[in-house]
Amino acid sequence: MSDTPLLKVKDISKFYGSRIGCRDVSFELWPGEVLAIVGESGSGKTTLLNCISTRLLPTTGSVEYHMRDETYRDLFRMNEAERRFLMRTDWGFVHQNPADGLRMTVSAGANVGERLMAIGNRHYGNIRNTAIDWLERVEIDADRIDDQPRAFSGGMRQRLQIARNLVTGPRLVFMDEPTGGLDVSVQARLLDLVRGLVNDLGLSAIIVTHDLAVARLLSHRMMVMKDGYVIEHGLTDRVLDDPREPYTQLLVSSILQV
Repeated sequence: MSDTPLLKVKDISKFYGSRIGCRDVSFELWPGEVLAIVGESGSGKTTLLNCISTRLLPTTGSVEYHMRDETYRDLFRMNEAERRFLMRTDWGFVHQNPADGLRMTVSAGANVGERLMAIGNRHYGNIRNTAIDWLERVEIDADRIDDQPRAFSGGMRQRLQIARNLVTGPRLVFMDEPTGGLDVSVQARLLDLVRGLVNDLGLSAIIVTHDLAVARLLSHRMMVMKDGYVIEHGLTDRVLDDPREPYTQLLVSSILQV
């Protein structure tokens, strides 16, 4: 890993009136590192993810990103056009519901190709060939390139969403419950695929999940959230094998460890 953090999160808080979404969260994310944010529903993990990814404006705090020109930029001091370009090029966001991250009424190939066009690619043949390559990388037959996502199964839609996000070679990918709602056998196949792609591409990723088995399989480091606060933070295996906080111990004891 590089000796320079890719992302620096400082004292992020989000309040909804008197209710805490998340409070005083700070951490650094390193190139090639996968961080899991875990906790029960209502713990604040999705609020935190949305603040870090600039989908939600925090009440206080800052998020600094290490740009390709080696400078750090405060994401909330960027203008909207700069943030949108970053989301189309250097970042990806994989939603729990693939329909939120796909255009359901255009073809699979167009879903992947749109990201390429957003960064300036215009040659139809090259775009189509790259789309075919990425469909095959996520285990979708090339002959489905002209089919619309609404004709795909849930697992195929999620794999297509992953291809759409990774085709531009991003350095950071956010994933919000990426296996939620999928059958167990489909989850296992998807997790193997994601783990392989993250390792092969050297991606950094922040994954929100309530499933500790997902966190163990995919992440290097884990943060446990409760009531908007990070209550435990450490290497994933350490947190799961030797949890220090009673809440974390309760979470771990409630599952069959993998």
